Amino acid sequence: MGCHVVLVEETDWIGGQLTSQAVPPDEHPWIEQFGCTARYRRYRQLIRNHYREHTPLLREFREDPCLNPGGGWVSRLCYEPGVGHQVLQQMMAPYVATGQLQVVLLYVPVEAHMDGDSVRAVTCVSVSSREELTVTAPFVLDATELGDMLRLSETEYVIGAESQKETDEPNAVVGAAEPQNVQALTWVFAMAHDDGSDRVLDQPEQYEGWRSFQPPFWPGPLLGLEDLKPQTNEPRRLPLFAADSGYGWFNYRQILLPSRFEPGTVPHPVTIVNWPMNDYFLGSVIDVDDDWNPAACDHVPHSGGETSAERLLDAKELSACLLYWLQTEAPRPDGGVGYPGLYLRPDIMGTDDGFAKSAYVRESRRIVARTTIREQDISAPCNPGRDRGREYSDSVGVGAYRIDLHPSTNGVAYIDTSSLPFQIPLGALIPVRTRNLLPAAKNIGTTHITNGCYRMHPVEWNIGEAVGVLAAFCLRREIDPAQVHESPKLLQEYQSVLVGQGVEIAWPQLRAL
Repeated sequence: MGCHVVLVEETDWIGGQLTSQAVPPDEHPWIEQFGCTARYRRYRQLIRNHYREHTPLLREFREDPCLNPGGGWVSRLCYEPGVGHQVLQQMMAPYVATGQLQVVLLYVPVEAHMDGDSVRAVTCVSVSSREELTVTAPFVLDATELGDMLRLSETEYVIGAESQKETDEPNAVVGAAEPQNVQALTWVFAMAHDDGSDRVLDQPEQYEGWRSFQPPFWPGPLLGLEDLKPQTNEPRRLPLFAADSGYGWFNYRQILLPSRFEPGTVPHPVTIVNWPMNDYFLGSVIDVDDDWNPAACDHVPHSGGETSAERLLDAKELSACLLYWLQTEAPRPDGGVGYPGLYLRPDIMGTDDGFAKSAYVRESRRIVARTTIREQDISAPCNPGRDRGREYSDSVGVGAYRIDLHPSTNGVAYIDTSSLPFQIPLGALIPVRTRNLLPAAKNIGTTHITNGCYRMHPVEWNIGEAVGVLAAFCLRREIDPAQVHESPKLLQEYQSVLVGQGVEIAWPQLRAL
């Protein structure tokens, strides 16, 4: 849209959930036909094109319009995170070449320079050299994993779980709000299987502790093949490797399936381990440090001070312990234990150790917005007979996913309930006071409950596009985002621009499907 943009990223890969956190996209059933932005759809198509053009796919899979390189059952498109990074670079390349887009890697924001209710500049620091960079701009879009710019700018925000007294939500906590009650985070890793080999790692330092750990709501030790059905919290057991095309943990988020490629070209299957067994829910990493500083730690640049850094390292250690348990103690169908042929794939993660570049964070700071999206706005049980959630006249996009909350730091298991296809209201993107800072990820005006479905990949992507277009729209007219929200004429013009950019702002009639 003709603007000049500085994109500051804390790792050396852009893309967040899709790349540096290595999470295959969680999407809704209609994603191949509608329900996402045109750019997100192009991203998905370019992923498939990459595999068709640059890998030895078998003909039947190369010609499949809905190619799934890994065959994982969590998503219709499971692929290597490095491929996602390459595709995003390809999409940005024309703007980098013209100088419209400057990408600054391995930097984090540490100070917001304020002028009343506006952010005039942001100082960022290199996570390695500690060199400072100050960027001055008329708009700041916060797509950090924890909503760091909200705290730095003293923009009003909330964290954790609201109470039923505040929101009237059926699944909100009873009694007082719980600011430190947030969903589990996960430090993901890429794992391959070389059957018959011995690739067992050294025993992790915390192994004995995690091996014996059993949460009070869990059916057995956390390191095991048993977990809970999210919808009912009833115990279930899945095998590590599924027979035929059944459900197993390995093919849950499998990103490479050798049988889809020419024989001998992909030696071993590879999966992404983002499982219930390596969900870390023993403590939050948000606002737990008195000396909070986003650049305090080299190894976890977005973490802050000592407490959050230690918890992030504990989460990574839990994942290492899970791998060791799978290698040495996981029960096999033949009565033996352990799969010593499991091993890490650093090349796939772009790291030295095979773990993701950063932790997968499901919940961040959230702005106090002009519109707060509540459970009763989108929950299917709260809206019997409807085929979609609350309809907003100021919609800037759409999404669909179950309200899916992983075990939380308050010791409660899953909150998982059916939701209706929903819209993203502009009012949820407008802070109540700050004029030129916009949330561009999971830091919008949701609650702890509704964050459980607005945090998914295509929804965050849509939010980012909506605020990017909004900033450009406001720059051209020399107005504030709040004015767009308040003026029916400006809102209609802005929505027309969104639609012209390929953003869907309404759902079709789903009953006819």
